[in-house]
Order: sequence, then C-alpha cells, then structure tokens
Amino acid sequence: MQRKIYLNMHSREEAQQLFWTRFENSKLGTETVPAYQARERISAGPVFARFSSPSFHSAAMDGLAVRAEETFGATDEVPLTLDIEHGQAVMINTGFPLPPEKNAVIMIENVLLSDDGAKGVIRAPVYPWQHVRKVGEDIVATELLFPTGHQFRAPDIGALLAAGIGTVQVRCKPRVAIIPTGNELVRLEDYPKLLPVGKIVESNSGVLAALVAKAGGEVTVSPIIRDDFESITTHLQAMVESDADLVIINAGSSAGSADYTVRIIEQLGEVLVHGITIMPGKPTILGVVNNKPVVGLPGYPVSAIIAMEQLVMPLLARWQGIFLEPPAMIKATLARDLPSRAGIEEFRRMIVGRIGTDFIAVPLKQGAGAITTLTRANAILRIDAASEGEKAGQPMELDLLTPLPEVERTILCTGSHDLCLDLLNDYLRRQQPAFPLASTHVGSLGGIMALKKGMCHLAGSHLLDPEDGSYNTSYVRKHLADKDIRIVTLVHREQGFIVPRGNPRGIATIHDLFQDDLRFINRQAGSGTRVLLDYELDRHDLDPDGIKGYEEDEYTHMAVAVAVLSGKVDVGLGIKSAARALELDFVPLVEERYDLLIPGAVFDTPMIRRVLEVINLDGFKQAVELLGGYSTRETGQLVGLD
Repeated sequence: MQRKIYLNMHSREEAQQLFWTRFENSKLGTETVPAYQARERISAGPVFARFSSPSFHSAAMDGLAVRAEETFGATDEVPLTLDIEHGQAVMINTGFPLPPEKNAVIMIENVLLSDDGAKGVIRAPVYPWQHVRKVGEDIVATELLFPTGHQFRAPDIGALLAAGIGTVQVRCKPRVAIIPTGNELVRLEDYPKLLPVGKIVESNSGVLAALVAKAGGEVTVSPIIRDDFESITTHLQAMVESDADLVIINAGSSAGSADYTVRIIEQLGEVLVHGITIMPGKPTILGVVNNKPVVGLPGYPVSAIIAMEQLVMPLLARWQGIFLEPPAMIKATLARDLPSRAGIEEFRRMIVGRIGTDFIAVPLKQGAGAITTLTRANAILRIDAASEGEKAGQPMELDLLTPLPEVERTILCTGSHDLCLDLLNDYLRRQQPAFPLASTHVGSLGGIMALKKGMCHLAGSHLLDPEDGSYNTSYVRKHLADKDIRIVTLVHREQGFIVPRGNPRGIATIHDLFQDDLRFINRQAGSGTRVLLDYELDRHDLDPDGIKGYEEDEYTHMAVAVAVLSGKVDVGLGIKSAARALELDFVPLVEERYDLLIPGAVFDTPMIRRVLEVINLDGFKQAVELLGGYSTRETGQLVGLD
C-alpha cells in the first residue's frame, strides 16, 4: 500500500476557520424536556412565564398583618395598642397569604403581646407593603424569563417551575458517532485477567466521549473496526447515513501504509484538511461526507485529545450556542529549556507550583502516546509555530488545567525517582487541604541543580560520595554552599540487580555484567544509581566499555524493571521495590540512604510542614515497608552537614 504524504498542511487557525465555516449553518433539531432535566440544555426559543411569583400578596416575616395607615403615630412616648381579637391586626407566618384589606406586616419582634394574645402594643409605625411580598414581585405572568439560546443553570430550574413551566423546548444535543479502528485494539471487558502481547485496550473512545459530553453532545461508540479498507468504508458510510451529526474515526489518520482514513473520506466525500501544524495532533483529518463533518483523529491519546479540544469541541458548542469558557491563564517561569521545532505550534504539558511569590513551570516528558502527561499536568504551554523553543528562566503565559488554588498548593519535587514519592503524594492528597506532590525525574544531580536555580520545593537524592561512603552531604556542600539546605532522610533502600524470574543469567555480582551477549540497561548520567554503578566498577577496577548497554539509559527504576520484564534486556540496576512491583527477581548489591533536600526558605511553609508530618506517620512508614526493600529506621530525621 502506498503511503499518503501530508500535503498543504494548515495552521491551527486556518484549519479551524475552514472547518467551522463549512458547517456554521448546520442546524440541530429541537425537543421538549421536563424542566427538572433542563440544566445545561440550550433554549430553542423564548420562554415566557405562565404564572406570577408570588401569585398572591404574602407575608415576608412572622408577625401581625395590619393596615399601615392604622399604625401611624406610634412612638416610644406614645405606644399604640392594636386589637388582635377583633381583627384590627392578624397573626401571620412567613409565606402565608396577606388577609384582605391588610397591606403591611409588623415583625413579631416589634410587638408586645398581652398575656391572652388579644392585644398587641407597638412603638413604631410601618409603611404600606412593608415586609410583604407582593404579587409578581419576582416573576410577572407573560414576562420573558429566558431568551432563545439561553443555557439553563441550576437556579433557572427553580424559576421555570415557579413560573408554571413544566416542560421547555431545547436544542437537541449534537449526536457524535465514534469509530475506533485498529487490529491491535481490544475491549477491556473481553480480557478481565491478562492482556495478550501486542494488544492494546481501546481507551480513546472513553476520553473522546467525555469531551463530547463536556461540549454538550451525546455519543455512540461503534464496535472496534479492523484496519481494513472495505470494512472501515462500509462502517463510515453507515454512520454518515445514521442520525449522527458528526462522525469521528479514531486512528488511521497518519501517513502510514495502513492508514486508510484520508483515502476513504476522499472516496466518499471531500477532505478539507489533512495535517495541521500542531504537535501533538499533526495527522488530524477534517472532511465532509454527505454534508456531515467527518474527523479523522490520530490514535495516540494526547494527539487525539488536543485535536478534539482545538477543533471538534468548539464546533459542537457553536452549533448549540454554547460558549466554552477559555482556560484561566497564569504567568510562570520556565524551569528548563524547551526546544521546539519551527513551523509547528506545540502544546507542552506542564506542572506549575508556587515558590515564594513566583510560579514555576516544569515540563513533563513529551510523547503523544503518554496520556499520563495530561493526567499529571496542571497547565499547558503553547509554543508558537514561529518559535524554535523557549529558554529557562523566561516568564511564559500558560493555560491552567486545574483551579488556581490547587496550583498554589502543588509541591514541586525534582530529582531522583523513588516509588515512595507516589505513596507520599497519595497520603498528601488525603489531607485537608490537599497538597499535591508533583515529581519529575531528572536524577539526583539534576535535582540539586534545580534547587540551585530555585526551581523546586524539594529534591530527592541518593548520591554516594566514593571518598567516604556518605550520601548527599558532600554534594550539597559542593553545589549548594550558598544555600540554606535542610536534609531529611526519607528511607534507606536496597539497590541491586533487577533480573527476570529465576535469574536465568545467574547474576550474582557486578562481574557478571560482563558475560557474553548479556544485555544491560543503565540509568541516566547524574542519577544516584549511575553514580553507584560507576563507583562499584571503579572499586573493582572494571571497564564500563565491556558492558553491553552501558550507554543505554532510562530515567526511572520502574522503566528499568519494565525493560527487564519485556525481555529488552537481561539485567538492570535498580531498587528492590521496582523489581517486586513487577514480580521480578532481585539480587541485592547495597543499602543506600535516600534523602529529601529542602531549601530553608520553604522549610516552615504549610506544604513542607505537611510533608514532614506525613512521613513521620506510622501508617505511612508501614505502607513504605510493605513495598519491599525499604527501611524507615531514620525516616524524618534531619541529617547534619558537618
């Protein structure tokens, strides 16, 4: 099959204009729904009140209903006695109809009642209609309650019912059909236990359906369609001929030889756009079949989400007259350089936190397939297509994905990876208020450099000093001599060799890494694990060039464990808890100390105080030790720098 090359790529703005303009006159039908179910729906016409509210004069206070004119002249010096027994004044409760001929209410607190309740003494007059809700004070019958195109909110439901409106005519929700395609896709419910090798759970339709609902639409998801030209063509034709207002084909939009979507849309209708200068989301297809919009979204989750948010959701909203609130924006300083490809508008997922008076933005890893970068991110940075990237230290405008108060409570943790950090984050989120811990993994030395630049609240580190066998202190003295840094021990943990179950290559010591054809996976330069490996090699006078895979690295212990589990490598150096998590075998090498390095400037802030409280909890310590390979014997203790 010949590959389809992107031709005449469009910018995001051009694609939006072409797509939205083509369908701006599309009309949704109308339907009648009970007023109780009208929240978030859009009125299809003007809504007029049937009843007045209130429909009778009623008391706004508990007290005496009177004619106001009969109270004039009452003062402290000349009190006035009202005859309750013979009807000059009438006892009344809030909300009750005002008796005929009465036009005011005296608050009961301002009345001195006789013992038998027959008389009431007042010392001040009331004016006509005081403390009375008059007919139509809130709503007058026949008045316009809501215009065409109004999106009903919760209070509006009360107004509809109070005005005697039991049903309301609204615009139909746009109907969206989603067609997942791919030979590798399976339904989660079909595999309750083990997922076959080479198969992927079809999850994009769930994400896309949620985004359609957010834009006011309804979704139908078809069965998974195999990567077969005829099958996809037949199914797309059927969906276009259904009552769907818009059809999405997920996957098959890129330029690979098995990506049929653009050819199918060309055959059945018209392709408006194939390829948009955004990343993620470049392969997106915008087309027309039978005068209906057909969208080909990339299979990578982040690409699909970005394209959906930028192109499809706004169209669904425009059809209904819904205004999608733009995200709140914040100005934050970039923690690291962000190179970018000129000519492509890039959407970078970020973690933002507040340090002192400034907001700091830390980039998460790239990758259109890494949906967790969106679940972890609390902001998005848009890098303009004309830019070749942004420099560390620059203030940039970012779109917030979470409320600002949550961003302000976010703890930025940069440095060495450890599974305890995920556990710590969970415990911190259980508290009120929650302080989310956002950890990015750049290695122990990278964490120290982030502290030096003031770009994080704390850093995880386990740097071994080969000279004296100590951990972290000499590095703090060397690199952070001008900073007030507190060192708090988090855990002691076992480092060693992560190997497949049964240890088929018989790894026992560091010398075994030099076996013929043995494949090793390393950690990145600057990580404490890499420092440990180099220390052990030097201690045994071994040349790292003899290890196959020494130059190949990963950024986390779990990534090393996954490389072993997948069979990519035979062995990697990492922590016991990572091996245990994936049911791999582990050969211990050394116990090391893993510390949290915390600037003195934030040490007494509420967020760091909460961190210190949590790590000293018995429950947290027990949970850590259950992970395996950890000791909490010094957890929470301050380490001296002398």
